[in-house]
Amino acid sequence: MKAKEIVAALEARGSAEKAANSAWFFKTGEGQYGYGDKFIGVSVPEQRIIAKEFKDLSLREIQNLLNSKFHECRLTALIILVNQFKKANEKTRKEIFDFYIANTKNINNWDLVDSSASQIVGAYLLDKDRKLLYKFARSNSMWERRISVISTFAFIDQNQFDDSLEIAKILINDAEDLMHKAVGWMLREMGKRDLQTLTNYLNSNAHLLPRTSLRYAIEKYPEATRKRFLAIKKV
Repeated sequence: MKAKEIVAALEARGSAEKAANSAWFFKTGEGQYGYGDKFIGVSVPEQRIIAKEFKDLSLREIQNLLNSKFHECRLTALIILVNQFKKANEKTRKEIFDFYIANTKNINNWDLVDSSASQIVGAYLLDKDRKLLYKFARSNSMWERRISVISTFAFIDQNQFDDSLEIAKILINDAEDLMHKAVGWMLREMGKRDLQTLTNYLNSNAHLLPRTSLRYAIEKYPEATRKRFLAIKKV
C-alpha cells in the first residue's frame, strides 16, 4: 500500500465546488488560521471509506500523506492512524504516539486535531505522566495548544477532570477564539458527567473566562443559570 494510491483515490472523488467551500469554511485566506491550506474537495465520510481500505498503511507512507499540502491527505492519514492505534498492542501504541507528537506541525487545523488528539494522545496518556500536555498548553503553536486541551477529552470520559481544569487555567487568556471554543467544549463535556464540578469551577472562574468559552461551557444549564453566569462575566 502506497500513499500515492490514497492520493489517487481522493482525487478521483474530488470536487472543485467542495474544495472551494472547504477553503472558505476552514479560513484559508491571508491572515486567517488556515492560511495556505489546500483542498481536493472530498467529504469526511468518503475519506473514512478510503481510510478503511488502506487500514494497514505503514507509518512511512502515512508520513508521506501528512507531509501533503492537501488537507484531505492529512486527515485521511490521521483517520488511519487513529484506527491503527485502537487495535494496536502497547508497543505499537507507543510508536504511534511518538509518531504523532513528531508530526504536530502537520496537524494544523482544528478538525485534524479534534479527530485525533484525544483518540491517540489522550488515550495513550491515560495511565501515564501528562507533563507533555502542559508543555503543549504553553506552546507558541496554536495547534499544539489545542492538542493539549482536546487530548483531555479522553480523561474526561474516565471522569478525570483535574488536567482539563488546570489546562483551562493556562489557556484562559489565550488570544485565539479557536482556543476559547476548545476550552469551553471540554468544560461542557465535563459538566455532562459531573455538573457540580463544573458549577464549582464556574463560580470561581466565570468572570475570567473568555465569553466564547463561557457560552460553550454553560450550554446545558437552564436558561436562568446561563443568565446568572453571563451576568457574572459582565462585572
